[in-house]
Amino acid sequence: MTTLRALSGTWASQANDVILNTYEIKFICNVDSGNYSPFVLLTEARLDDDVANAEIELHLHLNKMVRSSVSPCGQIELNASQVAKSKLFHEFFFNGLFGKLFSHTKTPREFLLEDEKQFPWSSSYMYMLLPMESPVPTSTGIMKINWKEIDACISVVEFLRNIYSINCHRSSLTCSMSSYATKCEGTNIIHMANEAVYTQYIKGMVVLAVHTGRIYTVLDIMNNMCADSPFDDPGKRSKFNSFSHYYHQKYNIVLQHPGQPLLLVKQSHYPYNLLVPSTKYKVADGYFGSSEKSNILVHIPPELLVHLNVSSDTLRSSYLLPSVMHRLESMMLACQLQQETCCIYSGHSISSSLILEAITTSRCSDNFSMERLELLGDSVLKYIVSCLLFLKYPMKSEGQLSEYRSWIVSNSTLHKLGTHRYLQGYIQDCPFDPRRWVAPGQISLRPLPCTCGVDTSEVPLEKEYWSEEASTVVGKACDKGHRWICSKTIADCVEALIGAYYVGGGLRAALSLLRWLGMDVSPEPVMIEEAKMNSSIWLHHLRGNEIDWLESKLDYRFSNKGLLLEAITHPSHQGVGNKCCYQRLEFLGDSVLGLLITWYLFQTHVDLDPGELSDLRSALISNENFAQATVRHNFEKHLRHSSEGLSKKLREYRKDVSEFQGTGDSMTSFAMPKAPKALGDLLESIAGAVLIDTDLNLDRVWEVFKPLLSPMVTPDKLELPPLHELAKLCNRMGYPLYTQVTYRGEQVVAELSIQLEEDLLVRHGCNLQRKTAKDQAALQLLKDLETRGISHAQYLSQRRQQDDNFCSASSVKICVPPKDMQIVRTNLQNVPECLLSLEPSPGSFLEESCQLNDLVKEISTSKLNEPDVPVFSLKKEKGGPRNALFELCAISKWPMPKFESTEQKFRTPIVLDGVTGFNSYTSSITLHIPNSGAINLVGEPRTDKKSSRDAVAFAMLVELQKQGRCIIKEPRLTYKV
Repeated sequence: MTTLRALSGTWASQANDVILNTYEIKFICNVDSGNYSPFVLLTEARLDDDVANAEIELHLHLNKMVRSSVSPCGQIELNASQVAKSKLFHEFFFNGLFGKLFSHTKTPREFLLEDEKQFPWSSSYMYMLLPMESPVPTSTGIMKINWKEIDACISVVEFLRNIYSINCHRSSLTCSMSSYATKCEGTNIIHMANEAVYTQYIKGMVVLAVHTGRIYTVLDIMNNMCADSPFDDPGKRSKFNSFSHYYHQKYNIVLQHPGQPLLLVKQSHYPYNLLVPSTKYKVADGYFGSSEKSNILVHIPPELLVHLNVSSDTLRSSYLLPSVMHRLESMMLACQLQQETCCIYSGHSISSSLILEAITTSRCSDNFSMERLELLGDSVLKYIVSCLLFLKYPMKSEGQLSEYRSWIVSNSTLHKLGTHRYLQGYIQDCPFDPRRWVAPGQISLRPLPCTCGVDTSEVPLEKEYWSEEASTVVGKACDKGHRWICSKTIADCVEALIGAYYVGGGLRAALSLLRWLGMDVSPEPVMIEEAKMNSSIWLHHLRGNEIDWLESKLDYRFSNKGLLLEAITHPSHQGVGNKCCYQRLEFLGDSVLGLLITWYLFQTHVDLDPGELSDLRSALISNENFAQATVRHNFEKHLRHSSEGLSKKLREYRKDVSEFQGTGDSMTSFAMPKAPKALGDLLESIAGAVLIDTDLNLDRVWEVFKPLLSPMVTPDKLELPPLHELAKLCNRMGYPLYTQVTYRGEQVVAELSIQLEEDLLVRHGCNLQRKTAKDQAALQLLKDLETRGISHAQYLSQRRQQDDNFCSASSVKICVPPKDMQIVRTNLQNVPECLLSLEPSPGSFLEESCQLNDLVKEISTSKLNEPDVPVFSLKKEKGGPRNALFELCAISKWPMPKFESTEQKFRTPIVLDGVTGFNSYTSSITLHIPNSGAINLVGEPRTDKKSSRDAVAFAMLVELQKQGRCIIKEPRLTYKV
């Protein structure tokens, strides 16, 4: 990862006075559920304005949300003593909340904040978060740090140092704690570890347990319980008679006040990712699960609790800081990249939010990602490169230009450009893991030691640091910040940055970014004039007023009519020689229409997710859409060509369009006959001609072509190709989709099957085109699913209309399966026999043209030779049982299993399967086997969610082996998860 300059410094390692920049972090909750105290961020460097005035939404639970706002508060001077106290507070407070204050060694327990201990304060990650007083600034505008709370924490550190000092026997706290003696008497006094407190002040108090170092909030005084009461340990059978017995046996503590009431306290919890709503999230293995979180409430004797004079408002705010700092650090990274590129663009600044979006992948599971900008950037890059090649190489053919462009915009080229500028260090490619977040001076509870063999933070671009292993974990960084990243991700980031600069500063900004990356693709004005001159030589071939008629339809007058003549000349036309044809202009027009349509969609549908935006774009820039626009405006009548075959195709297509329009049904790209490519090419070439004639004025081109392409399809009316829609639906529902293609002469037979929980749906399609055959089968499966109430709701009405158009229109020559071919509803063992029983309808098109049922017999016979019971072994690493189960489901054509996980928290460490932790995760699994019902199992508890899912997946595999549905190799049967 790239080092953040904004958080770098050396001041913490020097015992000197220091001047730091201060930034107030305020929190405002949308519901009345307690106040949140402000914190102040102190840094050596001055933060960029975008970071210093950031607003961040934090999603707590249900409808509860906190808005965090950052604002600069000038500078503050701290003397050496204040710096030392602030550092000690930082180390104590954040280790107490999110780290650890004691070593894990059982005897003797070691307090980690002893005088000689040195905590990690890295020069590349140096800042402080300190509590502030309310109201935040004074009337004089001076920053008011809450030194009272800081001093209170320092006094607790001194108290703990005393009771854990080397002067006391390390295996017992009794001798040290008994040194605190109080003369206070009365029933309304509670004896804490460091002071006596009146009962009316107990509730809401923030305390720290001297035996564990954990921070709690007191909820209530349990007057009916004391240390001699039976020990409670939810979820486990207790081996202790009482609380006194428990603390004596486990910590060698003899309580001095066993008769006073216990306190009901709420344990501080680990930080959560509050940047995204937590009501529903997608877990790592690809299936949705639920998370049940609850507060950990425990009973503790008061004399084991140290009173922290820190308000509950401060504690409440502290849980929000990891998410806030993660977002701010990401914004700092974006600002740093912005500064790297600012020198190449003299226009207004590109916002850091755009750049942050451009460097964030969908793997981060954030509310934004680079995908929309990547889609736009791809079109921008393709257009820029096309313009340069068209103008720079006037003698190159369309094929040669396309080959050059493909190389320039390839992922390989973009990857090299990106790594040359070290973009891989800026890319955010992993979800925020709050449990790995550490503040300066904090010890990580989940360290990931570096095994990369690299001492520096930047990894050299050498082949020894490349990998093609599919098992490589992508995005997860080690403690030095090294992580694996896909080469395509870097290429995608380059495109997304191009898109971001186009959004923020137009074409000039995008060209400037490309120059910074090392790609100078700006065309010279003289090139445009030369292109016009080259086209003007065709003017003497004009006949009559054919150009005028076409210009009136376009509502645009060409200054160089030779461009329009070239744009309407087919390669087959011999009237003006072979050198004049529209292919080069079509190469250019393809890219300009692609950019203009993508930019229009990007601006119009700002809330559309990247997948839907891509589907919409594909529909609008397709040859079918361009062809329909060409016919709608009668442009094909002006096409100059010398091909009888093309003339016939044009007449037939126009006739089919007219007949289809006459039925009153809307046209669809797969219900309509396939359009001749020349029709789409004609529209693209005219767009290229207008672009050159207007001196590359994109706005003017859009003024001409937007009316021609209207009405444009909208998301609510978008009809996806059947196969694409079916794949999306199956992916969403977790149903496996299987495809098998067989050739018989020129015909293609496509078999598509979907395994539902109880039924196997099989449909076939036949056509000269592979894609059309698949679409036919997919369309029937979509109808089958719809009868079961399974469909995309937004496409439901369109799907029904499409089905009627596709299957009954007399003008559409397609291959429809015979009426007696029913859906196969059976288990896997009977599939071949059922398929073999199918007979063709007498005289059917299928029987005459491609003998579909004979092919089905061949396919089914080959399936009989497949092994009945899959045999495989499990891998040892985490995820092995789940992957094996998924593989078995794919082989057996079963629906994928569904997991549910619950979490239970403990106040004392527990050991599960040899792993120690404070959390217990139990997962259940449901697997539907066709015609055999569902298998429901609950696995053994584990200390992390993924291991618990491995445990229940392994249990499922064992159960399936007992039923004879799979064989696991014996050496792996003792697999531990």
